[in-house]
Order: sequence, then C-alpha cells, then structure tokens
Amino acid sequence: MTTPMNHPVTVTARINPDTDTAAVAPAPAVYIATVYVNTACHSFGGYQHHHLLAEATRTDGSPLRLVFNANGRTRGHEAAAEAAFEVGNGQSADDKGQTWPADIRSVSVGDVIKVTGPDHWIIHLSVERSGFSAVPEPTHLTDLAGSRASSRR
Repeated sequence: MTTPMNHPVTVTARINPDTDTAAVAPAPAVYIATVYVNTACHSFGGYQHHHLLAEATRTDGSPLRLVFNANGRTRGHEAAAEAAFEVGNGQSADDKGQTWPADIRSVSVGDVIKVTGPDHWIIHLSVERSGFSAVPEPTHLTDLAGSRASSRR
C-alpha cells in the first residue's frame, strides 16, 4: 500500500539587482560645507551680522559644495568646518577630490561656513582667530562673480 505525500510547491524567482532595494548599498553619511566669503572691508576682526557675504562658487559659477564623509576624520559639524577651512587654504581636497578655486581668496577670519550634517541639521560657523563660533544664518548675501577679483585680500 502506498501513502500519498504532499510536496511543497517550489517557486523560483529572478531578482533584478537594479530594483531590489535590499541589494542597493545606502549612500555614505556626509557633511556638506558651503563657504561664504566676507566681502566687507576690514572684516578680519570677525564676522558681524551686517557684513556682506558671497557664496564660494566654482569658476563656472556653479555652487561649490565641499563633501566630507562622516568617518573617523570628520565627526561632527565643527570637524567638517575645520576640513573646509583646510580645503579653503589649499592644504587638502574634500572627499570627492574638489580643491579650492584659484581665483577666490583663501578662507579667513570673518568668513562663514555653513555645515549640513548627515542628520540634515544645519549650523553656520564664523571663522574666528582660533576655531569657530556659531552664528545665525547670514541674510546679507551678494554674488561672488561680481566681486571675485575685488574680494582678494
């Protein structure tokens, strides 16, 4: 005598790695730094809320966004600002290989660095003689293209 056996149904599926969300690696956590160059005369005493600032741009006029991976070297908004300061003084490149444009003066006391973190938290930091100070978001902005050559100090 034979006993009937039920076998489980086997289903074969093809998984397309382009649409499989589990197979897509998450983007690395990054800090984005935007430098605002102080165009006010005698701004080396430090940033003041009424100073006119110009966003640093590439030579083609597109915004310069410095990117730093949130890893051992860059942990925290102030570390990202320090890394942007180093790029802005020709000492290094960001984590995407971007360097500071040759036709913009170096980052100096009185400039402001906006840092957006991986958690989307934003802080504006004024470059001080020693370190950085948090400041409100600047409201007096101008176009760097018009003041590119005259902003060299």
